[in-house]
Amino acid sequence: MKIYDVPNFPNPLRVRIALAEKGALSHAQFVDVDVMNGEHRTPDFLEKNPTGAIPVLELDDGTYISECSAIIEYIDHTFDGPSLTGDDPKHRAIVTMQQRRMESMVLDAVAAYFHHATDGLGPALETNQNPAWGEQQKQLALKGLDYANQVLAQQAYIAGEQFSVADITLHAGLVFAAFANIEIPQQLTHLKAWQDKVSQRPSFQS
Repeated sequence: MKIYDVPNFPNPLRVRIALAEKGALSHAQFVDVDVMNGEHRTPDFLEKNPTGAIPVLELDDGTYISECSAIIEYIDHTFDGPSLTGDDPKHRAIVTMQQRRMESMVLDAVAAYFHHATDGLGPALETNQNPAWGEQQKQLALKGLDYANQVLAQQAYIAGEQFSVADITLHAGLVFAAFANIEIPQQLTHLKAWQDKVSQRPSFQS
């Protein structure tokens, strides 16, 4: 399978971590997409994913799968190893809920701030910016970090006592936040401890 990818971007990072968690990095061929020169907006790429978003998974039969949560679900169910998306109906529902919260309350909010309230990727790519909305999204991201801290005060991981895709998404959100110069408030000690812990996982370091 091929993964259309931009190294070190937050959403492709999520897929790479998921593959590493399942011991399946060697099963993927990574194809770099030149976002800075607009390759993701070309007709050829838009045939793969009409939203232009990255990453995109191409299966050997020619099927294209986009959206990180869908790609990771495919990876989780294809390769052996501990489940990233839940072991039973209740756990799957909780993982899905928390994964979506970490996406909307942290990662997507940070992304909106970066693309609307900073220089982002530059004027050629950052069109139709709304700085006021971007600043509002920064505040939403900070509230999301506070929520994550509250959750982690009660349990080891975002969706319970087992590492999951929700943790991967939160980690990617924190990586993006650091890049966008959004600092984790000092009082969020449970979130900081969690970050130190998960950063030691081989999948994160690889």
